[in-house]
Amino acid sequence: MLPCGPVLSFIRCLVRKKNVSGESLEDSKLCRCLSTLDLIALGVGSTLGAGVYVLAGEVAKSDSGPSIVVSFLIAALASVMAGLCYAEFGARVPKTGSAYLYTYVTVGELWAFITGWNLILSYVIGTSSVARAWSGTFDELLGKQIGHFFGTYFKMNYSGLAEYPDFFAVFLILLLSGLLSFGVKESAWVNKIFTAINILVLLFVMISGFVKGDVDNWKISEEYLVNLTAVTKNSSFYENVTSIYGSGGFMPYGFTGTLAGAATCFYAFVGFDCIATTGEEVKNPQKAIPIGIVVSLLVCFMAYFGVSAALTLMMPYYLLDEKSPLPVAFEYVGWGPAKYVVAVGSLCALSTSLLGSIFPMPRVIYAMAKDGLLFKCLAQINSKTKTPLVATLSSGAVAAIMAFLFDLKALVDMMSIGTLLAYSLVATCVLILRYQPNLNYEQPKYSPEKSAWAASERESAVSESQINMIQENNFSLQALIYPSSLPTEQTATTVNFLVSLLAFLVCGLSVLTTYGINFIANLEPWSVGLLAVLVTSFIVTILLIQRQPQNQQKVAFMVPLLPFLPSFSILVNIYLMVQLSGDTWIRFSFWMVLGFLIYFAYGIRHSLEGHRSDGDDDSCSENSGLQEKNPVEEVDEPENANESDQFLAHERTSEC
Repeated sequence: MLPCGPVLSFIRCLVRKKNVSGESLEDSKLCRCLSTLDLIALGVGSTLGAGVYVLAGEVAKSDSGPSIVVSFLIAALASVMAGLCYAEFGARVPKTGSAYLYTYVTVGELWAFITGWNLILSYVIGTSSVARAWSGTFDELLGKQIGHFFGTYFKMNYSGLAEYPDFFAVFLILLLSGLLSFGVKESAWVNKIFTAINILVLLFVMISGFVKGDVDNWKISEEYLVNLTAVTKNSSFYENVTSIYGSGGFMPYGFTGTLAGAATCFYAFVGFDCIATTGEEVKNPQKAIPIGIVVSLLVCFMAYFGVSAALTLMMPYYLLDEKSPLPVAFEYVGWGPAKYVVAVGSLCALSTSLLGSIFPMPRVIYAMAKDGLLFKCLAQINSKTKTPLVATLSSGAVAAIMAFLFDLKALVDMMSIGTLLAYSLVATCVLILRYQPNLNYEQPKYSPEKSAWAASERESAVSESQINMIQENNFSLQALIYPSSLPTEQTATTVNFLVSLLAFLVCGLSVLTTYGINFIANLEPWSVGLLAVLVTSFIVTILLIQRQPQNQQKVAFMVPLLPFLPSFSILVNIYLMVQLSGDTWIRFSFWMVLGFLIYFAYGIRHSLEGHRSDGDDDSCSENSGLQEKNPVEEVDEPENANESDQFLAHERTSEC
């Protein structure tokens, strides 16, 4: 084969896919000691922290008001749809790496790096914001003396930065990073204990809130808020004053404010992605990961919905304390001593949330470094604890710096972009993967009988595929609407194109409904016409994807309602991304520029997949990482048996 031109070779390097067919899914350098209950506790513990004890008050006061329960519902729906997509990939490829690995084996290396880099951003910011929340709650117990001291002597008057550097949050992150370096099993036990305390405290909050709550707090009139604003601003009662607390009622800032709150509340459901990073540390991962994701999301949604409703019933939304809303709310309703119980309980919850945020961060870094996309030193595993020691300590140091300097709200919004983008890519990968013709995840041990049988099976499959390709050689509308009964390369290419078109239509719909909502409300002809075209095209594209034949391979868990559920997951995620502010996107772009510098200066040249393809005719392999191997390669495998055994010997599951 002729060598590729420089540009074509470079492009092929960007889209090369990770080949996992030669690796046993049970092999791991990490300690495989976690159970399904450990995963559920890890997901719930990492989720039920800052979302309940910090963001509920902040979002209700500034964005959603009492309709924060709707904001959590919207965020939960987006998370459940994304969670189901993660669950299927967790059953198909139970290896460390989460969305980064799923994108690598389906779409290619560049998108995989973007996904992994965004996951690192999300986990770093999650760790930083939870640490600041822990510090703020503890400060509330001490009468805000710590905040007053640092605010007086270390005040920072810069946009985007915190009011003062949080030394306590830095200490917490470094301490827990060191503890997590000692082992997974010990951390899991601590996490389960604190998660149980957390759930008990939240049940107490919900019951107390509904007992002491007042439905009138969801029905505050706009006239009352105008008078309150006049008093706050020391203005004359007769002046024309506009309420600074919205228009009152259940949605004081309108449905737009509720959606903006949902984009921020999405941060509260990031815990299930933590479960997806444990593929090489859990027993029976192909069943445990889907169960852990689904159950933890259900528990978390019920808790968020109940606590946010109780909070806004106990106290008017405009009086909520942004840093520590629950203790202040209990003091407001006359249950002063209860605020200490809640504060102590929230510290336990935030501790598990902090553990859950720090836990997946080094594992994604380890997976990327193991593949050569990040610096190789980050892939080192401690021989005694079986944990990625260097990745754990270095990522903890970065998160400590973020917590030391930056504002919580800015951190959460920036994190939402990275998380939503990762979720969108995973849903896209599910759509693409389910319509591929040949999928194979694990290379069986070699035997002449199995090899001969597999070769004959592949020969018949290839023959049938060739017949279908001959019959569908000329692309036509009839072939699009009435494709073959089995997936072929042509139907897979058709789905790839339709998924790309779907993403483009979703972006157009999101931008139009966000920035052109006033034109649509005024029934401007161009806006209504454009909206109708985009919605119709979106529906037609989904129906065309649904007509294509799916791969019939079964795994422990598969996303239901394909392609509708992943498509709407993409729609919700991208729409929530568009809701975020321009400043957040600017900060996010700086992070991506840094990532691209690392990838193009280091990762693309040190990629393990690139080195594996050095002996091939093409410099950069474009074959799917989940497709079957060439029979000729399998026949030659015994000649390289010693080399293969050496490779797998290092990959065996570690004994704890």
